[in-house]
Amino acid sequence: MPKDNSNKSASRFSRKKIFKKPLMIFLFILLNVAVIAITASSEFGNSKNAAQLSEVVINWWLLIPATLCFIVAIVLEISKYVMMMRELTPDKKKFDTRKARKIARRTILIGRYYDNITPAAVGGQPFQIYYMRKNSGLSNGVSTAIPLFGMISGQIGFIIIAVFCFLLGSLTIENATLIATACFGLLFYAFWPVAVMIATFLPKATTEIINALVKLLAKMHLVKDKERAIKKTEQEVTEYARSIKLILKTKGLFIKTILISVVFHILISMIPFFVLTAFGGNVDFLPCFVTTVAITSAVYFVPTPGNAGAAEGTFYVVFSALSEGYVFWAMLVWRFFSYYIYIIMGAVTYFFMHLEKKRKQKATPADV
Repeated sequence: MPKDNSNKSASRFSRKKIFKKPLMIFLFILLNVAVIAITASSEFGNSKNAAQLSEVVINWWLLIPATLCFIVAIVLEISKYVMMMRELTPDKKKFDTRKARKIARRTILIGRYYDNITPAAVGGQPFQIYYMRKNSGLSNGVSTAIPLFGMISGQIGFIIIAVFCFLLGSLTIENATLIATACFGLLFYAFWPVAVMIATFLPKATTEIINALVKLLAKMHLVKDKERAIKKTEQEVTEYARSIKLILKTKGLFIKTILISVVFHILISMIPFFVLTAFGGNVDFLPCFVTTVAITSAVYFVPTPGNAGAAEGTFYVVFSALSEGYVFWAMLVWRFFSYYIYIIMGAVTYFFMHLEKKRKQKATPADV
C-alpha cells in the first residue's frame, strides 16, 4: 500500500507556519530599528561638537511638562475620533465606548506610524481607512470619512494657530524669510481640506473625475472589472460625501473637532520650549512658540519621512539659543517627541495586534 504522506505534509506546513510568524515579527522589528537608526544617523551623525552626555546638566523635571503635553495631545486626538465614531453610529444605544477608544487609539497610532515612515506622510490615511473598515463595524463611507476628517480638522486647527502666530510674527520673529516660507507651507496645509470639501459638495464632478481615472487604469490593464470599479467608486463617494455632511451638520461636532485639533497643536508646539529650558536655554515662551509653529509650517512640504533632513536643520533656529555642545542632545530629545516615538508606538501597536490575533486564533476551534 502507498504510504500516507498527509500527516507529514501537515506537519511540515505547521512547522512553516510556526517559524514564519516569529521570523516576520523579527523582520518587522528590525525594519523599525533600521528606520530609526538611519534617520537618526542622517540627522545627528555629525555630532563632533556635542558635549559628553555625562557632562550635560539637564533639569529633568522640565521634561515632565513636555511629556504631559505629548500624552494629553494624543488622548485628545483619541477622544476626537471616539466622538466622531459615536455621532456617526446609526444606533447610539449599541455604541461601545471601550471598543471605540481601542479602535481610535490604534487608528491614530497606525496613521502616525505610516505618516512617519513614508515620504510626504502619504501612508497614514490609507492604512487608517483600511483598519477602520475592517474593525469599526461602521459603513465603508463612514470608515473613510472619519480618518480623512480627522486629518482635515487637524490641518484646519494648525492653520488657525499659524495665522495668529504669523500676525504676531512681525513682533516676535525678525526672520522675514522664515515667515514667507511658512506662509507658503500653509498652502500645502490648506490643499487637502479644500480638496475634500470640493469632493463633498460637488460629488458628481468628483465621481466623473474618478470614473475617468478608473477608465484610464482599465486601459492600462490595472483594473480588471471597469464597470464594477466605477459602480463601487460611485457608491463610496456618495456615502463618503453623506458622512462628511453629517459631521458638518451634527450640532457642535465640527466646532468640537476643530477646537480639539487647535489644542492638540498648541500642546505639541509647546514641547520645544520645555526641552530648551530643560537644557538650560534662556528663552521667552511666545517667541519660541511662534518660531516653532512657523518652522513646522515651513517644512511641511518637504517630501521626506518625518520631514527628515529639513526639520533638524530648520529647527536649529530654535535650539541655537543653547550652547553648541548642548544643541545635539536637546534636538535629539525633541526629535524623540516629534518623530521617533510615533514609530515606536506604532510598532508596539502592531505587536499587540498580532498577539490579539493569535489569541483569537487559538480560541477559535480549527475546522475539521
